[in-house]
Amino acid sequence: MSSAPLTIDVPHRLGKQAAIERLKSRIGELDRHLPGGGKATSHWVSDNVMALEVIAMGQTVSARLEVEDALVRVQLVLPAMLGFFSGMISSAVREGGAKVLEDKSKN
Repeated sequence: MSSAPLTIDVPHRLGKQAAIERLKSRIGELDRHLPGGGKATSHWVSDNVMALEVIAMGQTVSARLEVEDALVRVQLVLPAMLGFFSGMISSAVREGGAKVLEDKSKN
């Protein structure tokens, strides 16, 4: 049983195509940040939508990332057991996503 989908908007200033390229180039780094030897798999279902599955500590989280001009909308489907941690998970996704999508050209 899973909880209701959780939607998290991660703003960015890269523009749609640059954000897509950044996600493509950095998605392989996700495994290093997962607890307990977790694994992430992803594939692009359309030009701007990525499907992601994360398996860590015996739990599976499915996600859909839709890249728009100024934000990435992340929809997570958490197992019921992780529903209690939705606030903490939202914060981690928002903060981690902001780091990945940071526009470093103006720094």
